[in-house]
Amino acid sequence: MKFIDLFAGLGGFHVGLSRLGHKCVFACEIDQKLANLYKENFGLEVAGDIRKISITNIPKHDILCAGFPCQSFSQAGSQLGLKDNRGSLFYEITRILKYHKPRFFILENVPNLFRHNQGKTWKTIEKILTKERGYNIDKSFLSPHDFGIPQYRKRLFIVGAKNDLRHFVWPKPTHKGKKIEINSILDKNPKDAKQIPEREWACINLWQKFISAIPESEELPSFPIWAMEFGATYPYSGKPPIQRGKKELGKYSGSYGIKLKGLSKEDQLKNIPKYARGKNTFSHWKQDFIRQNREFYLKFKKQIDPLLPKIRQLPFSWQKFEWNCNGEHRTLQETILQFRASGIRAKRQNFSPSLIASTATQIPIITWEKRYMTKKEAARLQSLENLVLLPSLTSSFKALGNAVNADLVYLIGKNLIK
Repeated sequence: MKFIDLFAGLGGFHVGLSRLGHKCVFACEIDQKLANLYKENFGLEVAGDIRKISITNIPKHDILCAGFPCQSFSQAGSQLGLKDNRGSLFYEITRILKYHKPRFFILENVPNLFRHNQGKTWKTIEKILTKERGYNIDKSFLSPHDFGIPQYRKRLFIVGAKNDLRHFVWPKPTHKGKKIEINSILDKNPKDAKQIPEREWACINLWQKFISAIPESEELPSFPIWAMEFGATYPYSGKPPIQRGKKELGKYSGSYGIKLKGLSKEDQLKNIPKYARGKNTFSHWKQDFIRQNREFYLKFKKQIDPLLPKIRQLPFSWQKFEWNCNGEHRTLQETILQFRASGIRAKRQNFSPSLIASTATQIPIITWEKRYMTKKEAARLQSLENLVLLPSLTSSFKALGNAVNADLVYLIGKNLIK
């Protein structure tokens, strides 16, 4: 059958459906570098902005595929949904469905699309696809790790058929509860791997000293460690600090126990963590994290205090640490690390963190080899290992973070397209 690949990116839909013998007759991608790469990989000219494409220039097709932009539905994005410039691209899909009436479609997006705006966004999408466009549809949440690929990356898939959809069943997970190892996609000490810079490695060693200082008989925190709360006493419930007077704040201590008394209001706020300077009352989860960190510090003050001078010198986000490996050896060189905007995160070796588009500082670190994951290894996580990738490591990870997993497309397409 013939299919079209909208918002094509690296071509996850193309790879998955081509394996089933289907032929791509049209692709569009607004990023010119990715469009050029798509042509290099698949030999197909790629159209640009879908909004500028005449509906009559899109060939007839049996299957429409689209991993439409997710930023306006993502929890980390704008949350404007279908009203956002990128979220409204969903209507471009429906424009094509109305005119060409393909037999099937497969759409992909972030799980939060289903929950966005208390579910109202999904109800709108469902109504348009069924009542206005005349498709029978179904949805499911799938992740590569359920099928033996060591990446946890849950995504919402939506399938549609013009006729009966009763023949379709979602692929059944093959590896639920089974052990998966990240080593299955890693190369041994690849020569092209980027090594961990000394600055980052010194930070890793510092946090290793921190977790080693906590007695073995005590569990490491399951909540994120926010070191700037160690010694702090500023109020975090009720009115936020910015709404309190200078005299009142002078009764408390800011980050790392810095006394706020005698400081100007501006300097008082500078000595309170960035996340505590807003005008709104703190959310419950933020209050919980602050309280837990302060209690943890008071319990292990003796062990923590010798390390605080060096932790305070780290960049702000590096002063936060997440240990997601309870039950494992307390050795960072046996974990997968990420330097994230929300802090340094240590994870088990069973599967990679989800590849995301904003990966400039979040490329997974293979600590036992003191290097970053290569783009070739990351491509395996998206079942795209045979493609030519962009030259830049950062650009490649961004593209892979936006890509659709080709193996999941293959499994869905196999059951859907009869």
